[in-house]
Amino acid sequence: MLRIAALSVALAVAATPALASDIVGRWVTPSKGQVEIFKCGAALCGKLVGSPRLDQEPHLTDELNKDTSKRGRKLKGMTFLEGFGGGPTVFSGGKLYNPEDGATYAGTITVVDAATLKLKGCVVAPLCKTQVWKRAK
Repeated sequence: MLRIAALSVALAVAATPALASDIVGRWVTPSKGQVEIFKCGAALCGKLVGSPRLDQEPHLTDELNKDTSKRGRKLKGMTFLEGFGGGPTVFSGGKLYNPEDGATYAGTITVVDAATLKLKGCVVAPLCKTQVWKRAK
């Protein structure tokens, strides 16, 4: 009986979406980039900590940024997610910067489960793109 109760609790916890503090940490993007999500004041932010391309070329800069004064900053370590608030399963109000096109998008982060995030960036709805990130091991 005790085993059944313990198993029920374990299954319920596994099915519960992660809280804000649970999404803090490293995540892997579809292109195998690694992002560190961290608390920045009362909000959540994220920085690029690695990728296959950065492993080959660690000195890559933000050359496509629409703000020419920022084109010399290094991509590795750059904060590109800023100002996400809310939770515990949907974080919104933040901005996503995409160094692949130099543009900034309004974004949301949805917690699918403890190991999966869904990020959505929009120029203007319905012009949006979504990515699924997995927790780094």
